Amino acid sequence: MPDLNQLPDPATTISLLLADESATRALGEALAASLFPGLRIYLRGHLGAGKTTLVRSILKALGYQGRVKSPTYTLVELYPLSRLNLYHFDFYRFRDSNEWREAGFSDYFDHDNVCLVEWPEKAGQNLPDADLDIALEVLGYGEHVATDIGTEAVDASLDAHPRRALLRAHSPAGQRCLRSAALSTLQEGFS
Repeated sequence: MPDLNQLPDPATTISLLLADESATRALGEALAASLFPGLRIYLRGHLGAGKTTLVRSILKALGYQGRVKSPTYTLVELYPLSRLNLYHFDFYRFRDSNEWREAGFSDYFDHDNVCLVEWPEKAGQNLPDADLDIALEVLGYGEHVATDIGTEAVDASLDAHPRRALLRAHSPAGQRCLRSAALSTLQEGFS
C-alpha cells in the first residue's frame, strides 16, 4: 500500500486517464470514501464529459439505492445519507450568474453539507470557493458537442470514449480529498 506522505504534493493537480465508464465509476468510489460535511466539489466539462456519471458513482458508493438524475431542470437534488447530506447542483440552465443568489442557495454551502456542483462557472463569483475542482474532458471525440442535445443522449454517445480527469485541491479539505483519491487510484492502477 503506498504511503500518503510519498504521494505528489496534494496542493497541486493530479491528472488521471479514465479509459472507460468503469474507470469514471472507480474515481467516484475513491472520492466517496473521502467525503465529509462542509466539502465543496466543483465539476467542469462539456456536456457528456461524465460529470453526472461521476456524481452517480459517488452516491452509489455511499450507499444510495435510488435513481440519480441530473438536476438540470430542478437545479438541485438532496441526497440524505447516513453520515451526511449531499446536495447535487447543476447550473447549466442559468442565463445570469445572479440566478444563484436569487435562488437562495447560499445556505446550502455550510459546514453541514457536501455540495457537488456541475457548471459552477454559470454562477460566476457568487459561489464560495471550491475545495476541489474536477475537470473532465472526453478524449478522441473532437471539440464539438452540440449544446442543445439532452444530457442523457450526449452521455450515451460518448460512453465509449476515454476521458481525462484533472483534480485540483484549493483548501486543506480539498487536499485531504485529493490525497485519498490519489491513493485509491494508485491502488486501482489508473494511468
